[in-house]
Amino acid sequence: MDLSFTRTNNEIDQMIDTLMNKVGVHHPEMIREMIVSALKAGQETDYLADLKLMRTTMKEMRYTNKIFGPYRDRKKVTIFGSARTEPSEPIYQKCVTFARMLAERGYMVITGGGGGIMQAGNEGAGADNSFAVNIRLPFEQETNPVMAQAKNVVTYKYFFNRKVAFLKEADAVALFPGGFGTLDEAMETLTLVQTGKNPPVSLVLIDDDKGDYWENLFDFMKKTLLKKGLISGEDFSLFSITRDPVEAVQHIDNFYRVYHSSRFVRDLLIIRLNHPLTHEQVATLESEFNEILKSGTNLRMCGPLPEEIDQPNLLGLPRLAMHFNHRSYGLLKAFIRRINTFV
Repeated sequence: MDLSFTRTNNEIDQMIDTLMNKVGVHHPEMIREMIVSALKAGQETDYLADLKLMRTTMKEMRYTNKIFGPYRDRKKVTIFGSARTEPSEPIYQKCVTFARMLAERGYMVITGGGGGIMQAGNEGAGADNSFAVNIRLPFEQETNPVMAQAKNVVTYKYFFNRKVAFLKEADAVALFPGGFGTLDEAMETLTLVQTGKNPPVSLVLIDDDKGDYWENLFDFMKKTLLKKGLISGEDFSLFSITRDPVEAVQHIDNFYRVYHSSRFVRDLLIIRLNHPLTHEQVATLESEFNEILKSGTNLRMCGPLPEEIDQPNLLGLPRLAMHFNHRSYGLLKAFIRRINTFV
């Protein structure tokens, strides 16, 4: 029989409802669609490898939510960097210092759970303030000794699930020097923020004391990517580069001084704030950043919209609503930094 996501499946819908009532689930309409999706996949797909991929993806994301769910109200910083960095290297100790300072300020740290910079991040924050989102690899990637016996560990089969966890749960991303994997993570994070597929986050590139890693990449961006018109000048607002772990932590703290978080509701960008802005401050933002607004629209303070009921822990925050042009994400980061001056 053909299955539909609408309630036209008669006996099958009744059976699904009975099953959900028997087990007890949150948001049954959402769970119903997931069950129907699984049944439709079973009808449409006879290639076992594809079904295994879907099954494993679902299982891995379910467990991800189980691990991170209890800490939803704590801000988290994802730390990327080389698995090959030795504890004796200055950049390792710089990461330990950075992560320790984050934990002292109430942040939690997310790493890939392996050695090198990942271990340094977990070491600095401590296991109780850390997550390890590991990946099964034939080398380099056993869970580091800091997190080996910890409860907040997820081990993934698929890189794409792991990448979702790194960014979905992160309020900030810190990148230390690393190899292909670190560069992949850096470029993916930049791409997702630049295109609006990831909400704005504080993105800090932490270099070694010689400045011969991220600063070299920055030169390439300016002299090649920008010169050829492959990126725009405003894209440099998406990230900050520093050699100083204290300054890196300050970048993250400052990003959340007034700004809290954001999401789209239909055609509106809703920016949630830690405290409301005055009429004069809203007028200043509108004057200084008019180009990021759709023509003929204005900024306005508002309360939560009905669609935001799915994030009940955030309903008490004041909001700034705008018709964003969906292009200027670099300027949007500058807009957020301007909001954070209104303390």
